[in-house]
Amino acid sequence: MSLRVSGYPLLCVLFLAQANFAPHFFDNGVGSTNGNMALFSLPEDTPVGSHVYTLNGTDPEGNPVSYHISFDPSARSVFSVDPNFGTITLVEELDREDGGGRLRGADVVFSATATVTVNVEDVQDMAPVFVGTPYYGYVYEDTLPGSEVLTVVAMDGDQGKPNRILYSLMNGSDGAFEINETSGAIYVMQSPAQLRRDVYELHVQVTEVSSAGTPAAQAMVPVTIRIVDLNNHPPTFYGESGPQNRFELSMYEHPPQGEILRGLKITVNDSDQGANAKFNLRLVGPGGIFRVVPQTVLNEAQVTIIVENSAAIDFEKFKVLTFKLLAIEVNTPEKFSSTADVVIQLLDTNDNVPKFTSHYYVARIPENAPGGSNVVAVTAVDPDTGPWGEVKYSIYGSGADYFLIHSSSGMIYTQPWASLDAEATTRYNFYVKAEDMEGKYSLAEVFVTLLDVNDHYPQFGKRVQEKTMVLGTPVKIEATDQDAEEPNNLVDYSITHAEPANVFDIDAHTGEIRLKNSIRSLDALHNITPNGDRTWSLEVQAKDRGSPSFSTTALLRIDIVDTEMQSRSPMAAFLMQTKDNPMKAVGVLAGIMAIIVAITVLISTASFWRNKKSNKVLPVRRVLRKRPSPAPRTVRIKWLKFGRTKAADKFVLREDRPNENCNNNSLGSTPPPTAPAPPPPPSMGPAHWTVPTVSGSLAPRQPPRSPKPKAVGSPVQSALVSELRQKFEKKNVHNKAYF
Repeated sequence: MSLRVSGYPLLCVLFLAQANFAPHFFDNGVGSTNGNMALFSLPEDTPVGSHVYTLNGTDPEGNPVSYHISFDPSARSVFSVDPNFGTITLVEELDREDGGGRLRGADVVFSATATVTVNVEDVQDMAPVFVGTPYYGYVYEDTLPGSEVLTVVAMDGDQGKPNRILYSLMNGSDGAFEINETSGAIYVMQSPAQLRRDVYELHVQVTEVSSAGTPAAQAMVPVTIRIVDLNNHPPTFYGESGPQNRFELSMYEHPPQGEILRGLKITVNDSDQGANAKFNLRLVGPGGIFRVVPQTVLNEAQVTIIVENSAAIDFEKFKVLTFKLLAIEVNTPEKFSSTADVVIQLLDTNDNVPKFTSHYYVARIPENAPGGSNVVAVTAVDPDTGPWGEVKYSIYGSGADYFLIHSSSGMIYTQPWASLDAEATTRYNFYVKAEDMEGKYSLAEVFVTLLDVNDHYPQFGKRVQEKTMVLGTPVKIEATDQDAEEPNNLVDYSITHAEPANVFDIDAHTGEIRLKNSIRSLDALHNITPNGDRTWSLEVQAKDRGSPSFSTTALLRIDIVDTEMQSRSPMAAFLMQTKDNPMKAVGVLAGIMAIIVAITVLISTASFWRNKKSNKVLPVRRVLRKRPSPAPRTVRIKWLKFGRTKAADKFVLREDRPNENCNNNSLGSTPPPTAPAPPPPPSMGPAHWTVPTVSGSLAPRQPPRSPKPKAVGSPVQSALVSELRQKFEKKNVHNKAYF
């Protein structure tokens, strides 16, 4: 818009950053100090710096405007304007008479212009126009019903005399939205949770109403409204009856690996949408026992808990297992979360074996304990409950014959008839068994040691004993105690009575009795005895060390000799030493005789087997001999018939005595013997041949004399026969016999 103020032409301008429609000034009439300055008047004497006018304009679309003024290039810039508020300020002096004529000594022609305003009247020939399209609105899930979503703006295209405009919704709202017909404001009428769609496409219609009140031009514009989800819902756990934060289950211990806990009906849900409804699941509690599936959920899922470690689900360790089921959002800044308790009541099974408190038990009882005496109590523990935890005891083994056990308490006691004797058996060991109702068992070993009781007296071999003491050498008396242990079986010796009392000393531990050191000869001994006897009597006591202590006495007669009497002969010495014990002498002589007999038997046995191997006599057969010429010697063989004679007399072989020169000449004039007749031929029929064992003697011919009778079959005769037979075979090796 251009204007002139008392001869000063200027242009007032409105600026918009971006708009579809141009802004315009308001025309407030004559005398107005704000508007478009079209009819603005100002006295020329107005002081510089005075506020003279305020520009006032608007934008049909409602955008902010800025103000600017410009002057003709030939005119002075006497005004300035504030671009934001439109305030015009006088910056130079005004001069109304500054026109044509003589100015500063020169003739100047002034000119003036005038602005003529012609108002054009508008007619209704334009449709309404929407301002600020396209239209988008958002409804958040926490928006209350009746809240304004957005406002649509429409203007009559005829700016001169615009008609009244009315707004209406045509379709797409489904009753969820309404519009104000005059202002164009759109309202949501339902709770966002009740809205069925995420996006609504509305169609808004604007209608002009004429001055006569009839509808005129119309226009339509689409409006998009989105339902926006807010992250305002944490994950929630649900059971069969609704939201629930505690779930309980009963199950047996040690379920199979990978088994699903089907008794738990758990659902988890997040009512938010999109990324706001994504969350993770995990179990918080004893680790490694269970795992949860799935681990990541979008919106809603059925929760499954699976057995991971069956061994850890042990009733004896945990009667109740408690976990926290945690759901926590993943990609939201709020990280909303929720928890639910999972309580698992474990039921017992018979999964344990009774165990003894010790692998072995040691007990000690006195040997004189009466029958039915308690020995030791064994204890086995089965952690299982109910009947599975009840333990029954029993014993077995070779050493259990004298004992019984109470099946419930585990107390071991002796048999009512048991008579224990530590001297017979010192220790018993056997096994005890603890077993539950299903046959699961364990064993422990029991060792019972009998404590020896001093219940035996020391015993001497004889109540009256006689011993011979060589002067200077002790004699020993001995008593035995049949008790099993020390000190009950240890014996101490003492002389309780002696006449005279000062002759002998006794070693309390060994029982050796000696003459006192002052007595070194028989003469000294005779001097202190009244009658000069060589035999003394002592009463010796043997006493054990038990409590109470037992003792026994014996009468000992001692005959004392000196070494001169003992050195007369070995046999005399031996007889003197064994005079008190004649059985000892008999035993020694019997031993010597047994040794001699054993040696004789060994020699005879060896000779017998040697002769048996060398004297091989074959059955009688026909023998062909080649008579040598001249015969080196003459041998006379006499065949004897087998009869009921001794084996040594069945065969006799005699030979001439060889000369010293080993030739074939005979020393005597005995004629050569005649050859015996050949044996009869063997029978062709079946016959049983008997090979007899023949023993004989081979001797040279000598003048007849009466030989001494010898025991046939003696070892010497057998050895001689064997040796002569070997010589005979060597000398006749050149003669060949065919059988």
